[in-house]
Amino acid sequence: MREFPDPRPGEDIDGFRVVEKLHEGGMARLFRVTRPDLRDRAVMKVPKLDFGSHPGFYVGFEVEQMVLPMLAGEHVPRVYGRGDQAVRPYLVMEFVAGPSLADQARRAPLAPAEVARFGARVADALHDLHRQDVVHLDVKPANILFRESGEAVFIDFGLARHSRLPDLVEEEFHTPAGSGAYIAPEQLLGIRGDPRSDIFSLGVILYQLATGKLPFGSPTRRRGFRKRLYNDPVPPRALNPDVPPWLQEIILHCLETEPGRRYATAAQVAHDLTHPATVPLTERSSRLKRSGIGQRARRWYRSWRGKPGVPSHPSAQLATANHVLVALDPENMSEDLAEAMRQAVARLAATDADYRILCVTVLEPAAVGGEEGGEELGRSEFTRRLVEIRHWANPLDLPQEAVRFHVIEATDPAQTLVEFATRHHADQIVMGARASSTMRRFLGSVSARVVAEAPCSVTVVRAPR
Repeated sequence: MREFPDPRPGEDIDGFRVVEKLHEGGMARLFRVTRPDLRDRAVMKVPKLDFGSHPGFYVGFEVEQMVLPMLAGEHVPRVYGRGDQAVRPYLVMEFVAGPSLADQARRAPLAPAEVARFGARVADALHDLHRQDVVHLDVKPANILFRESGEAVFIDFGLARHSRLPDLVEEEFHTPAGSGAYIAPEQLLGIRGDPRSDIFSLGVILYQLATGKLPFGSPTRRRGFRKRLYNDPVPPRALNPDVPPWLQEIILHCLETEPGRRYATAAQVAHDLTHPATVPLTERSSRLKRSGIGQRARRWYRSWRGKPGVPSHPSAQLATANHVLVALDPENMSEDLAEAMRQAVARLAATDADYRILCVTVLEPAAVGGEEGGEELGRSEFTRRLVEIRHWANPLDLPQEAVRFHVIEATDPAQTLVEFATRHHADQIVMGARASSTMRRFLGSVSARVVAEAPCSVTVVRAPR
């Protein structure tokens, strides 16, 4: 393997001026660089290709050079340049100044609200990657930074799998690739294309933040790795009684051994972490011991039986798990319209294996809020609306884990629905066409505004005539 000299301060490399060395890690060195046309701070990543370096350093850097420039958005650093692998390999990217999640993990255990806040940001970022057909496969606190505005940013794509690019890691190595504490069970079986592997790693991070411990330790040998194919972790509440049931429910749902039993998408994780009161509690939430020997034996048997199925592209997995936002207005909804909307939602649910239905109604701030007893009346109205939208959904007989209910207090229904759909990665909005009403005369058609401004498809349902 050819050796390349380290950049020197003051040196000019393809128009980038090297300023100083910032960091030296196990696989690469980082240098601060400038270029006259760059307004943002930039960093040059140079792989360690010294004599005796592990071949994986070269392969990982080549993967990152291929994958990162194909990605866009606020959850990855912008790429400004890359060097020829045969002449002088490097990657110049945006310098993300914020702290890493590793800084927060060192403070663990964190308060549940902090765990949820950091976890939701990471889940949002993961969903954005998966939408772009990339599975990171090395999700851990050291590989997650935060912008000053709060968004999570993923770095180190050396183990990533992009479904539209050759998988160099799989071609070059025949052993599992990943970080021992965070690697998903199916990665140990050679599966590298399932976005739910990243969700498992997110579960490890949530467990770490909530308890200060790693659920499977930090194994370094294959035998230690394989235990997670059949062993579940000690439940978080057994280690830290301050972990609330809803948080344990989310963590253990992410850490299910079989991918099909985990959350279907990172967007679903982000939603539950943001709205803990809506999370349905199952047996997971109250568990205080690991599974019995019989259940572990069944998992062990299944792990030797063969590889689980895997989607051809990450986006194909997401396509079976659409977020459907159903905008309900009980005050202006006839029974015919309610039934027509139920039929529309039932048709959408029938096409998805892992759908999530978000039933939302917007409640105007109570006019009596400033009067004596106004707060109590407001709570009563909130409860009434929640009961009404649950009543609307009852005939659909949706599984408990597939539906969530939200009453949002706001003065602008259209804007509120669009913002909620954007924040929670809705793939489809279903809403009724409201008949003539006082609100419609003053505000115009809510459905027309949602259709015009929504980030996704919108189905406007009308009652049969």
